[in-house]
Amino acid sequence: MKEARLWTTAGDKVECQLCNHYCKIREGRKGLCQVRKNEAGRLYSLNYGKLIAAHIDPIEKKPLFHFLPGSRSYSIAASGCNFRCAWCQNWDISQLSDRNDPDRLALTTPEKVVGTALQSGCKSISYTYTEPTIFYEYARDVSVLAREAGLRNVWVSNGYMSAEMLDEYMPLIDAINVDIKAFDDTVYRKYAGAHLQPILDNCVTLKKAGVWLEVTTLLIPGVNDNEAQVVGLAEFVAEKLGTDTPWHVSRYYPQAQFREIEATPAETILNALKTGKDSGLQFVYTGNLGQHENTVCPSCGELFIGRSALWNNPNKIQDGACPKCGTKIAGVWE
Repeated sequence: MKEARLWTTAGDKVECQLCNHYCKIREGRKGLCQVRKNEAGRLYSLNYGKLIAAHIDPIEKKPLFHFLPGSRSYSIAASGCNFRCAWCQNWDISQLSDRNDPDRLALTTPEKVVGTALQSGCKSISYTYTEPTIFYEYARDVSVLAREAGLRNVWVSNGYMSAEMLDEYMPLIDAINVDIKAFDDTVYRKYAGAHLQPILDNCVTLKKAGVWLEVTTLLIPGVNDNEAQVVGLAEFVAEKLGTDTPWHVSRYYPQAQFREIEATPAETILNALKTGKDSGLQFVYTGNLGQHENTVCPSCGELFIGRSALWNNPNKIQDGACPKCGTKIAGVWE
């Protein structure tokens, strides 16, 4: 076990201050994520260095379309999550079981992760697949070494981290994709066991701090695809995060534990695409649809990144601008 960061004593309990659940944990018990435990009045991380997944991915898979396009990212995850999303596509590693119990997994040192990333030619390390907040101590140690080695740090997150965690980690993070799962607190409470507002607040904080931010929403029939939610979310991104913030609208496909909901109709995704553009967003992309993934200049329509099956045609952006009309394009291009 690794002693945790960001906790305090709360009477006969310890309060974890890593995410917005702020779990108060009794002696011998675990937090909601099941990977942080109160042992003798001190909080410990149970999954430090216990990787359940490690792969080399195109950065577009995160998805990040405006951050080092065409590059590869060494992607890692430890088991556990602070949400309980009914439709999670990675439920077999995010929800603890005998198979992915950290006690049964070998330790991978931070040095090993960074060394493998460098040897494989990756430009970044992504903390992804499960929720990186719940393996924060490890992610932070890897991030420090990654920065020293010239690698960027990328998070793919549900955005539920605490203000204390963001304040401590912000200097180390380069880019993040936040999955805003719905624009209705009732939906969040019912399906994820969380609240919406902290996620919106964190997105604003990240954007203001200069961290490259992209947003993803998986549209699920009858859950979060009604007009009020789609319009509300598009307007939030445009007004609070900026019209240059990319919004990825993804199509849901039935998962093993949530088969009562059918796949999202393509028309729903295309309508959301139009809603985003009508709200003033310059870059709206579809996911799991196989179209509308190219990046074009919002001023003159010039195509400068064409995507097919997550791989890029050559990036034509010159010094962060459209090669045809010179319009500055938001993103991290080098």
